[in-house]
This record gives sequence, structure tokens and C-alpha cells, in this order.
Amino acid sequence: MKASILIISKNRKSDLRFTLTRLNLLINNKEHEVLVLLDGCEDNVETLIEEFSWVNWTFLDKSVGASRARHMLYKQAKGTILVGFDDDAHPLQVDFIEIISDMFKNNPEVGILAFHEIKGVFKSDTEALVTKQKQNLQFLCSEFVGCGFAIKKETYFKTRGFPDWIDIYGEESCVSLEVLANNEQILYTNAVSVNHRVDIIARKKAGHNYFRFEKQLKNTFYYYLVYYKYPIVKLLKLLYHNFKKYALKDFTFFKAYVRAIATIILNLPKILKYRKPVSRSCIALKNSLPSPIFH
Repeated sequence: MKASILIISKNRKSDLRFTLTRLNLLINNKEHEVLVLLDGCEDNVETLIEEFSWVNWTFLDKSVGASRARHMLYKQAKGTILVGFDDDAHPLQVDFIEIISDMFKNNPEVGILAFHEIKGVFKSDTEALVTKQKQNLQFLCSEFVGCGFAIKKETYFKTRGFPDWIDIYGEESCVSLEVLANNEQILYTNAVSVNHRVDIIARKKAGHNYFRFEKQLKNTFYYYLVYYKYPIVKLLKLLYHNFKKYALKDFTFFKAYVRAIATIILNLPKILKYRKPVSRSCIALKNSLPSPIFH
């Protein structure tokens, strides 16, 4: 099996159908595999099984969060290259797997490819690609975006994988840091573009910013605690910054802040068991590298 395409989905049946329909047109199902994990879905998504019988399906009755779900699903992959997409994201290049394979072959020191993310809902892939830079662009970067990336299987299993001590938001940073700690590189490339079909305005109206704030605050605290040898200063700055910038100015943010702190305190003994600090030079390297490009 050359490539395994892995997708976590939760209550986005129509988005998932769209993505799988596109993938069915782009890949050879005999040469590559598609694995989908349904993370405690409640939208009758099971009806897609017969429609997409070539997909390897995994069901969870209770939601565990994107990172824990990935931790479970990626163990099942048979391909030498693991390609991750969100359920509302799809590749825009017909030959994306060949491009990925060639880039890994030509860059043996690279363990992860970070794809170019194009956010928005477009009438066609052609319209989405209009927003892409005309020139080819690639550079070493600090991490990848979960909606579209590729990682060598051997690279992934040298790490502890997507952390099962995080639910959602921040898991990419953990895998990225562990890959860098293993002296492998992360390469951003716009040779593969991903349309992340997100309606940003609608998400904001639905209060998604508050949800993300709470999860990111909690998981960033865990990240520093697990990977930094001396995390106290970073943790205090994190709490102070988020309290001053968000919690003091918005009561809904304040409630999210309090919930995050309560969760951190409750889970502290468990998170400390995962503590495995990396070197200062590794953290300095990650902090010195640019972020991947997305818009």
C-alpha cells in the first residue's frame, strides 16, 4: 500500500461525502487506502458506508476528540506515506499523491510535508486555485496544519504519535516538535494545495472562537508542561496573557478561561505522566522556523 489517506469526522456528514467523492475521483483504490474514523457522530453518517464501500470505516460510540481519534486511526494505516485531511478539506491537484511521493524521495531529510491551505467555500476547484501563489514555493517550517499534510509512516512511528492527552487543537505542534527532536525536517510546499471549506463568518457567529480559545489555552498549557524542561515562566506568561487579552474583556471568554483552568488542575497528575522534555536547542529551532502559509 503506497499511501494511506486518513480522515477524522464528527457530525459533518455532507462535508465528508463531498471529500470522499472528490477522493474517489483522484485516487486508485487498489493502490491506496482511505481510512475514516467517525468520532461519536450523531448525524446518521452510517448511511455513507454503502455509498463509499471502498473506505475503511471505524466507529466510536462516544467522541474522544480529534487528536485521540487520530492516535487510534493512524495505527491502522498500511501505507508508507500517511496523508491527513480534515473531513471538510480536499486536495486541489489531481496528482497530489505522486507529488508527495516525489518530494519525499527528493528530500530524504524531510519527514513531514505541510500543504498550502486555502480557506473558503468556492464554486469550483479552479476558483480556489486562483488564490494560490503563481510561483512554486517551499521552505522549512515549524509545523503543519492538520487539515492537509503528509508524513512518512516511519517518521510518524518514531514519535509518540498524535497525543492522546489532547482532545482538539494543538496536536500538530506536538507531533511537529517530536519530529524535529528526531532530527527530521518539516517542509512547506504549495505544490499541493488543500481547499479547507470553512465558512469563517458562520463559525464565528456560532461561537466557535470561544470553543477554540478554551481548548487552545488548556492544550498549550499541557504542551509547555510536557515538552519544556523548565516550563514555569512560559506557563505563567500564557495564563497572564490570555487573562488580560481575553478573559478581562469578555464574560464568555472569562467563563471559558475558568473552565480551562479547572480542567488543567483536574488533569494535572495524568498529564505529568506524559512529560518528556526536549532539548532547548530543539525548541529554539522550532521557534526560529516560519509557520506554514495559509489563508
